[in-house]
Amino acid sequence: MGINVLGICGSPVRSGNTEAFLREGLKAAEAVGDVETRLITLAGKEVKDCLHCNWCVRKQEVGKFCVQQDDMVKIYPELVNADALLLASPVYVGRLSGYMACFTDRLRVFAFGNIYRGKLSGKVGGALAVSWGRNYGIETTLLSIVSAFLMMGVILVGPPHGYGSPFGAAGLASQHGTGRFDPQDKLGVLKDEYGLRGAQALGRRVAEIARLFKAGEAALNRIP
Repeated sequence: MGINVLGICGSPVRSGNTEAFLREGLKAAEAVGDVETRLITLAGKEVKDCLHCNWCVRKQEVGKFCVQQDDMVKIYPELVNADALLLASPVYVGRLSGYMACFTDRLRVFAFGNIYRGKLSGKVGGALAVSWGRNYGIETTLLSIVSAFLMMGVILVGPPHGYGSPFGAAGLASQHGTGRFDPQDKLGVLKDEYGLRGAQALGRRVAEIARLFKAGEAALNRIP
């Protein structure tokens, strides 16, 4: 049974540490077998903040999620069609990046929309975060993503015990999170073996759980 896993990278840096970390999770998901993945980076995209205007509460139409016409127009259908979601953010000032914060705020259309309310409910989700330093806010960043998932009814999955933070995959972009780095190496997170294990374990687990739920739903639908 085929599974679609969608990864969203909330870093303004294209092909940077957060994107590389997310790709490790997506590759591990693909390795489960019969899993199709897609990565969308928010870098260079226009994703405005939610206006909290309640347009979506009253005026949604099929194919029209939000009154704002920006790059979320193309991202919304991808979210609806995915079986599982991996959201990744760098740690900025102990929290989400502005890019990821705007993105998660715009998911409000799935919480309160008159047509698309509940369309993320029942999907499987995992959180990833990349920090320059150890204890710089990586778990508060993960918890922000976790909170967004819970608000949308997404089934939360974390890495197995012993693979990093219980709230999601946690990567360090400097050497052991100390701030030391090789100026010639722009992807220091790929040297964080422990963090990579967490990203890979999370990707696998998200794909496996999504398949179980999809197969279970199909079986229930066959019951007369």
